[in-house]
Amino acid sequence: MKQIQVYAVSITLLIFTSISAHARPLVDTTWLKKNLQNDALVMIDLRNKIDGGSFKTFQLGHIPGSIHSDYLKDGWRTKRKGVVGLLPTQKEFENLAEKLGVSNSSHVVLIPAGENSTDFGSSARAYWTFKVFGHAKVSILDGGYKLWLKKYPSLISKGNTKKNIRGNFTAKFNASLYASTADVAKVSGAKSDIILLDGRNKEQFIGEKKHKKAERFGHIPGAQLISQAKTYNPASNQLKNKTELNDLFSEVTSKPVISYCNTGHWAATNWFALSEVLGNKNVKLYDGSMVEWTADASRKVDHNQSNLYKIKSFFSEIFG
Repeated sequence: MKQIQVYAVSITLLIFTSISAHARPLVDTTWLKKNLQNDALVMIDLRNKIDGGSFKTFQLGHIPGSIHSDYLKDGWRTKRKGVVGLLPTQKEFENLAEKLGVSNSSHVVLIPAGENSTDFGSSARAYWTFKVFGHAKVSILDGGYKLWLKKYPSLISKGNTKKNIRGNFTAKFNASLYASTADVAKVSGAKSDIILLDGRNKEQFIGEKKHKKAERFGHIPGAQLISQAKTYNPASNQLKNKTELNDLFSEVTSKPVISYCNTGHWAATNWFALSEVLGNKNVKLYDGSMVEWTADASRKVDHNQSNLYKIKSFFSEIFG
């Protein structure tokens, strides 16, 4: 009997280790349902104003065992010297992670609302933040809460039933994932193998529109445009499959990339698709993006369409 008990404990530890040590970037609803009782999981529901959600929305219905953290209000991004959307300091993030019950051994599953590509960006940016602070065991629920509700309508909790236990998290900054304004300035307008990848829409790229916090219209000189919206399947409210993403990013999948947008939100989706789904491990995210870039009048901006975007648009018009 004792040997059987030892064996059972060993199997449990093996399963625990397997789940927590090998986190896939995207997990589906079936996987999450099977692992709801795993104590290693910390499920963070990020619903916020972007997707029409809030803590009140969370209380009306959420995945059992998940906790809520408002992506826009709880410190996932911060403001410094008038620039919004910046990476929090290491200490600030450690405090946020611990308040959410995250420890270094935790497998974090981020839950978007599952409404649109901009909503997915909340999870992609939070995912990148965990990665840039050295936490490898993090995943995003593919399809988010909306798909979970569709598949498991009877498996929904209401109110705020989970008692949040403070975690024990020590961050370790991973500079290989982060691009500063100085890094971008070295690439912009220079002969470089590094691709500056703009994840915004065409109107903002060519300077017809801009983010309200950006000082000027246009894009960083030398940048190429691949809108983050193209990574997403609006019919299923999920990221496109690997084949589709490989086709979208075919010109940059094997090149070093700095991903940017307005505030590092949309850019996180392009970063996630390139780095985590397609396996290009030489992709950095510029968190300050156009808001920080245009804050200094000496930094140039451009309004011309990138050659890559022109080629993509040409074939899109021909083949649909």
